Amino acid sequence: MKRILAVLLLFPWFVFAQSYPTKPIHLVVGYPPGGAMDILARLIGDELSQELGKPVIIDNRPGAAGTIAADAVAKSPADGYTLFITTAGLHGSDALLYKNLKYDAERDFSPITRLVELPMILAVNKDLGIRTVPELIARARAQPGKFNYASSGNVGSPHLAGGLFVRMAGVSMEHVPFKGGAPAVQSVIAGDTQLTFATAPSVVSFIESGRLVGLAVTSRKRSAALPSIPGMEEAGLADYDLSFAYGLYAAGKPPAAVIERLFQASLKVLSRPALKEKLARQGMEAAPSASPAEFLATAKRGGAQLAQLVRESGVKLE
Repeated sequence: MKRILAVLLLFPWFVFAQSYPTKPIHLVVGYPPGGAMDILARLIGDELSQELGKPVIIDNRPGAAGTIAADAVAKSPADGYTLFITTAGLHGSDALLYKNLKYDAERDFSPITRLVELPMILAVNKDLGIRTVPELIARARAQPGKFNYASSGNVGSPHLAGGLFVRMAGVSMEHVPFKGGAPAVQSVIAGDTQLTFATAPSVVSFIESGRLVGLAVTSRKRSAALPSIPGMEEAGLADYDLSFAYGLYAAGKPPAAVIERLFQASLKVLSRPALKEKLARQGMEAAPSASPAEFLATAKRGGAQLAQLVRESGVKLE
């Protein structure tokens, strides 16, 4: 009798999972339109919409390095209709930097898969006459306090990249946060700031047109998605190595069958050559996880590394 009762209790969830999705899915992004995460969300959202047969609606909720969006997702129903793209900061640096977070990474989110990996790009104003990383370091040391680096916001990935560079290069630079990558890059082009650590979609077109100079990617080696730009080792700062991954989560704890449906759909779309090519043009490499469990394990390791980076780089909320 107990076994029959248990089956009956599970039956509604089984039916729900088998029919999922039956309505539009919301994909939440913690940054404004135009940046790398937003571009990724729109590319992935279009493909998932085709694969799942329902619209995927992009919901931009910028602010506080993605924690405003994370809080909104954490409060959403655990039915598989609210998804979230974010970094491993969810599992480490967010809690370190924001003391009063009302969500918990493991309690309030279900990992689905890593989506892409990408380095930042160190780009400078073209009128500075700087063409290499050693030249930048020499100028910054000779003119302490005269160089400002722009980022997409406090304690986001570009801010962390800049903080690490300042520490490792032994230079004095002021951080200037903006509300998104696009205005940060425009400030460098205009000469209001001198350099930026930015995601590829924010700067590649300006580097190609000559309006910015790309000195290096933030990974030690060259990125397969950005082969024309040297890695930090080749550029002259051998011990600098920093890349980021964006991953896909669901709000709460939906049925396991729903998570598996989303995981399999993500694997399928990430294997499509057309999408891989679109991602590569944005400086991103498709990097799906072997399973949701494997994604959680790597995200937690990444979160611990980001937390350590925050401690070592001295990056703080401003």
